[in-house]
Amino acid sequence: MATHVVSITATRAEARQAHRLARSSSRLSIFVLVPTALLIIVGLGALLSASSVLALRETGDSLYYFKRQLMWLGVGILALAAAAATPMRWWRRAAFPLFVVTVLLLVATLMVGERAYGATRWLVIGPVSLQASELAKLSTVLFLSTLVSRREGSMHRFRDFFWPVAGSLGIVGFLVVFQPDLGTALLVAAAAFAVLAASAAPMGYVLGGGVVGAAGAVALAATSPERWDRIMSFFQFGADPLGSDYQVTQSLVALGTGGVFGVGLGASRARWSFLPNAHTDFIFAIIGEETGLAGSLAVVLLFLTLTVAGTMVAFRSSDRFGRLVAIGVTTWLTAQALVNIAGVVRAIPITGVPLPFLSLGGSALVTEMIGVGILISVLREQGPTLRGAV
Repeated sequence: MATHVVSITATRAEARQAHRLARSSSRLSIFVLVPTALLIIVGLGALLSASSVLALRETGDSLYYFKRQLMWLGVGILALAAAAATPMRWWRRAAFPLFVVTVLLLVATLMVGERAYGATRWLVIGPVSLQASELAKLSTVLFLSTLVSRREGSMHRFRDFFWPVAGSLGIVGFLVVFQPDLGTALLVAAAAFAVLAASAAPMGYVLGGGVVGAAGAVALAATSPERWDRIMSFFQFGADPLGSDYQVTQSLVALGTGGVFGVGLGASRARWSFLPNAHTDFIFAIIGEETGLAGSLAVVLLFLTLTVAGTMVAFRSSDRFGRLVAIGVTTWLTAQALVNIAGVVRAIPITGVPLPFLSLGGSALVTEMIGVGILISVLREQGPTLRGAV
């Protein structure tokens, strides 16, 4: 009888614990999904304004780019829902095939891709343009997370750490840099570094790899006249305001014009062909111009909220693979937002990476939404404790 009572008590305690975990997961999922939704809404409004003049001139339809982004958003919503419903064990199984597909798409892009703005980054398949380098961010995180979580016991051996990690990152990095797209390659490296730092790999190996990667990035920048001129113009700002400094100068003008509360929605002057790529890499400048410092800080706060929520998802996961994936995805989205905004406000040289969820780009938007869906999937499978925490 006493044993039966104890059993019932334990069962009720487990039920209460499960209920608390479910409520906690539900609250945390809100802090993941709501900032994402708000960023997308802000992005649609900014894109509608930033692209209207260009779209009217190029296609005769001022809503052309806006409608195209809406179409990709529909695909992204379905992709996010599917990713959230997919168990993490399936993501683990799909990691290697997805990585192989990514490498093949990157190779195909270099061979038959469409060249624009001095780079071959788009693979055109019928009416659809795909950017395989966007998929590379996600597939690399999944593949590395699978690799290191399965080899925890052998990662202390240099050969078991170096060859798989260097091989996978080297292949993707080479193919992306060769497009050329050093900015995306650095984002892939940042996400990979976060995954490795959170794994069982010795920190000496991880830091050593980071130093080698940073040195390689500097060498690549130095060997490319275009990249080196961009870096030099950053340190010699104002020397060529109508040439190499033109884009960032117009970005700062737009931000300064916005003041504290902006010039008003849809009232941007920079979009009238003053600011190149206003609807892509420099959409944050349009947001700053139209909504001012208040709107700009609101966008930064949304990204900060998403970063904190993604980090909490990672540390609440009881599964090593899920934790590593959550850390990698969160680092990728955070680093990309930071790099883009820093370039727009001239805190760092321009890298050419888009602002997550806001810039025009179907491949980027769908991939980013899949990443958010995976965060929800990790959260859904959290265990009752933080066993195995890094």
